[in-house]
Amino acid sequence: MKLPFALAKRFVAGEDFPQAVPKVADLNEAGIKVTLDLLGENVKDRKTADDTLTHYIELLEGIHEQKIDSSISIKLTMLGLDIDESYCKDNLFKLLDVAKKQNQFVRLDMEGTDYTQVTIDIFKEAYKKYGKHVGIVIQAYLHRTKQDIEDLAEIGADVRLCKGAYNEPERLALQKMPAIQEAYKEYAKVLLEKTPYPRMATHDSELIEWIKNYTTENGIGSSRFEFQMLYGMRLETCKELAQQGYNVRVYVPYGTMWFPYFTRRLKERKENIWFVLSTMFKK
Repeated sequence: MKLPFALAKRFVAGEDFPQAVPKVADLNEAGIKVTLDLLGENVKDRKTADDTLTHYIELLEGIHEQKIDSSISIKLTMLGLDIDESYCKDNLFKLLDVAKKQNQFVRLDMEGTDYTQVTIDIFKEAYKKYGKHVGIVIQAYLHRTKQDIEDLAEIGADVRLCKGAYNEPERLALQKMPAIQEAYKEYAKVLLEKTPYPRMATHDSELIEWIKNYTTENGIGSSRFEFQMLYGMRLETCKELAQQGYNVRVYVPYGTMWFPYFTRRLKERKENIWFVLSTMFKK
């Protein structure tokens, strides 16, 4: 356990919010915005889901009090989606009431494909009510994503586009990285054309350069979109992008449930093992 924990400390900002705050402040000082992500998933009892809702609300209040530039990302299974969909939705709307009141933003994280449709359905309902205060994550490697992107772009949704890290079967997801990269580019074009402010989540150098070139060639200003990366990965690249005038955001996970988060990134796609190892030596 010692070696994984030592490595995880690079990718996890702390076990609680106070431990994470100085890391967020340092990123803000470098011109980088943050999304805080409480680690955990698949809550099975209402007390834990209720406690998690309280924690999320306290997190929004803490961000406001600390005057740090951060939104939050949540998992619907943390709010009781595995218990009851209506109960989960009620919890989400309570959280979004606070976010709206404080003019803050909540991102619905995307989990495995068992949750894709229900997450999108709940997001669409939330978006109708809360608009700019809520967004969603979409994974480029899923076969269904072509239609999902079109649907979400049509309503002007705030979409965080990532390649996808879950180990999904071939019938549901692209398996080869070149095909995933091409899909990502096509969906990025749709979002840049049809949505106000898409979020491009990738550590892939090829995709980063492609986004920079595509937006420049098509007269899309750097203020119209955002690059996103994960805490502990390619910090120097984040700083360079910010210095070049791009909007940059880092996802900062924290919490005691660090081990599942860390091991998932090593296990779910074999490419991630090499990426995590190589990124330690990459700017």
